[in-house]
Amino acid sequence: MSHNSFGHLFRFTTFGESHGPALGCVVDGCPPGLSLSEEDIQVHLDRRRPGQSKYTTQRQEPDQIKILSGVFEGVTTGTSIGLLIENVDQRSKDYSEISEKFRPGHADYTYWKKYGIRDYRGGGRSSARETAMRVAAGAVARKVLGPGVTIKAGLVIMGEKEIDRSRLDWDEVNNNPFFCPDATAAEEFADYLDGVRKSGSSVGGVVEVVASGVPAGLGAPVYGKLDQDLASAMMSINAVKGVEIGNGFEAARITGEANADELRAHGNDVEFLSNNAGGVLGGISTGQDVVCRFAVKPTSSILTPRKTVTKSGEDTEIVTKGRHDPCVGIRAVPIGEAMMACVLADHLLRHKAQCG
Repeated sequence: MSHNSFGHLFRFTTFGESHGPALGCVVDGCPPGLSLSEEDIQVHLDRRRPGQSKYTTQRQEPDQIKILSGVFEGVTTGTSIGLLIENVDQRSKDYSEISEKFRPGHADYTYWKKYGIRDYRGGGRSSARETAMRVAAGAVARKVLGPGVTIKAGLVIMGEKEIDRSRLDWDEVNNNPFFCPDATAAEEFADYLDGVRKSGSSVGGVVEVVASGVPAGLGAPVYGKLDQDLASAMMSINAVKGVEIGNGFEAARITGEANADELRAHGNDVEFLSNNAGGVLGGISTGQDVVCRFAVKPTSSILTPRKTVTKSGEDTEIVTKGRHDPCVGIRAVPIGEAMMACVLADHLLRHKAQCG
């Protein structure tokens, strides 16, 4: 299997399966002399870690990170940074009954058609378990970006429920199990997801990611656009089926007057009067907040019997047992932050390489 790496100058490669002995990551391109410890990475992994509430999978993984290389006496050396997380709570027997069946909505069928073999234990390489290492790589990327760039994300839509933007408060994100930036909406999410969870079903959601302090000039025409790489990064996250930058699809429904961001003189620079473009024009950052949203489909593993086929071509039904997220969008929040950080770090280094 190829294509396990992401990025150009800041680049990471992940390995490992959902029910294998460990997950790993190699980060290349990190400059030397940056302070980095396991604690710097762990704080982000703890936000993605499973089993923290009744609203996520009950798989109990501590996701304890180990730095294997690339750091000496607390600072990066400029060499490859090796990272490892051991899996400790695999329950492969949960999947033995479906070893010959394809789960609807999962990558079982496509992996089998492509490779002629599939790891049915939680989806193997296609499992969202892989995203733990993206979060680890994202923690390193934040060090490259420095403290001037802040990245925050939150769940803004869950199924039929949506936040009220007049109440949006990013400080609320860590006060509820949904990473929701609206305290009232978080309470509604809880009641709503309780019903979904108890029925054995699942629901989708939308995650919004905002990066502040991003300097103007990141991104390159024509095939290295910042928003292009952001879309690619977010679409690479498991279960993501749509991405928009700034106004996104809403821009298709409004006029040019409503959508264009007007400018005024501001000292030796300019000031934008709005940010419908999401901080990117012509594929290059404007210096405003970079705003990205992505849509996550409902978790495909549900208790409702679904029609499927076996590897031998027989029609049958399947019920997916095991421990699954009733709304996978919840734990996608720190993953979205990590991918934003990795894209920005890569583009920062690329910009410095070309423009000094």
